[in-house]
Amino acid sequence: MKQATYILFAAILLVSCSDFQKALKSEDIAQKFTMADELYEAEKWSKSKRLLDQILPKYRGKPQAEKLTYMHANCSYEMGDYYIASYHFDKFTDIYPQSEKAEEAAFKSAKGYYFNSPVYSKEQKETIEAVEKLQLFVNAYPNSEYLIEANTLVKELDFKLEKKAFEIAKQYDLIRDYKASIKSFNNFLLEFPGSSLREDALFYRLDAAYNLAVLSVDDLKEDRINDALGYYNALKRAYPNSKYLEEANIKKEELEKELSTFTKS
Repeated sequence: MKQATYILFAAILLVSCSDFQKALKSEDIAQKFTMADELYEAEKWSKSKRLLDQILPKYRGKPQAEKLTYMHANCSYEMGDYYIASYHFDKFTDIYPQSEKAEEAAFKSAKGYYFNSPVYSKEQKETIEAVEKLQLFVNAYPNSEYLIEANTLVKELDFKLEKKAFEIAKQYDLIRDYKASIKSFNNFLLEFPGSSLREDALFYRLDAAYNLAVLSVDDLKEDRINDALGYYNALKRAYPNSKYLEEANIKKEELEKELSTFTKS
């Protein structure tokens, strides 16, 4: 029984492949259209796209072009070729702004940029583009059924940018370039005031300032100690029960002890 089922399945597959190959080689545009549509509905994206590649130019300016243009873009999207998909979805919304598929196409274009966003440790050009595209979508379709998902994606991308900026500042601290670390954390805190990494940034800024102060020459030490104590106060004000409070207090005591030597003299 199983063998008969396998044979039947193989036969159907061969017929299907044979029909596809015939349509692919055929000069009959209508036949290609029908086959492309059937394959699309069956989610055979690659095969459908191969036929759409052939016939789409033939239908430009005709009533069927809108449907085919969307299908062509969506095949690339479903295949995971997001650069190409976003490009074609953008063309679709430009050509057919009043289409019932325009909103979906605009969202999938933006989401394609999201999928192309790399891990936070890499260059974030695509992430910035994705945030911009998603924000444009939200502005254009404030009542969209995709609004919640779009906002969720923006938050995820924003955090990736925050994480990138935070890790750069922290890396400066690790390699003992304390001036660069303080500057980077200051920029981070200004650029991402509501970041979930704010507490961490305030502490590591203090850490960099502490190290810069204690390692400074005497002519610079007093001012840098005062700067570091200011950063301690900023952390304490923002997070009176900070997870870093014990360590921060130790640094504060050491800084005040150092500072007292200047006061006595």
